[in-house]
Amino acid sequence: MTFDRSLKIAPSILSADFANFGQEIRAVEAQGADWIHVDVMDGHFVPNLTFGPPMCAAIRPHIKTVMDVHLMIAPVDPYIEAFAEAGADILTAHLEAGSHVHRTLQAIRGAGCKAGLALNPGTGIEEIGYLLDMVDLICVMTVNPGFGGQKFIHSQIDKVRRLREMIGDRPIHIEIDGGITPETAPLMAQAGADVLVAGSAVFKGGSVDDPAPYGDNIRSIKAACGG
Repeated sequence: MTFDRSLKIAPSILSADFANFGQEIRAVEAQGADWIHVDVMDGHFVPNLTFGPPMCAAIRPHIKTVMDVHLMIAPVDPYIEAFAEAGADILTAHLEAGSHVHRTLQAIRGAGCKAGLALNPGTGIEEIGYLLDMVDLICVMTVNPGFGGQKFIHSQIDKVRRLREMIGDRPIHIEIDGGITPETAPLMAQAGADVLVAGSAVFKGGSVDDPAPYGDNIRSIKAACGG
């Protein structure tokens, strides 16, 4: 993965047709998706249960772009190797998921993946100053993690703006996860984000048999951001 700050759309497969993940991924990539976002939830750290390493391994051959795996699980460390072996390009762990996040980030990089750090809406950025040289991506949650379709939390705009200043010229992506639409996307792009996770905003109106709306939706989000 070559680092660049151009705006990227990462459709979340949580909003795709579960019975057709392979076809859905190929369709949405063909329609302009930059990354594929995989939400892993454990029913413990967040109140929902989704995918594990076998699912990630099953969909990996269908992903030609970037497999962006968001671990909403606790503990994280025992599963890093399995998700890395399943083909993740980026593994993102939550700051709130454990007391030794520095070690977790070391382990992610040691497993050959890019290391991401996710922050819940109620978490500040003060604690991450000493972690910036350990991360390749910071994911700012603009909804409370656990379910799709929630409303965007506007207080996170200022968090992203301050985070962008803190990062400076370091090669770190700022990813936004939650409530992204053509209306909210430009607010985050202007604040300094370069990766936008979108679920229903990308997949609405389309299907594997009629994927054109996926492309229309992706282009409308990018156009709203001036891209």
